[in-house]
Amino acid sequence: MLFNKCPRCHQGEVFKSKNPYSLGHIFDMHEKCEHCELKYEKETGFFYGSLYVSYALTSGWFLTWFILYLTVLKWDTFYFALFIAGTLVALSPLAIRWSRLIWLNFFYRYKKELNNSTNSKHIQNLSH
Repeated sequence: MLFNKCPRCHQGEVFKSKNPYSLGHIFDMHEKCEHCELKYEKETGFFYGSLYVSYALTSGWFLTWFILYLTVLKWDTFYFALFIAGTLVALSPLAIRWSRLIWLNFFYRYKKELNNSTNSKHIQNLSH
């Protein structure tokens, strides 16, 4: 997931741009894997579920910083709020990508035989 690869073969790219901070292309995904032909969007609205994953990621980041704030960091509340807001804005592009990749990995399992396979007929048989 960290390397923007297809969940089934770990070869093809999921997003068209490798840079998550290319804001004009943050949502641009390939329609299917160029290696194993996996169609990423199973149905219309498939990635709405990734919003729950994104919520969990950002909540986890916030809770981690909040616990550190209560136990270790001795910052003024105003500066902590600014820090949290800045962190959430800075990490949002990563959260969007990671949540979609995690969501894909919930529904598609890795198939080791697709990783090194060069026989396209074999790949087509496995994709059905």
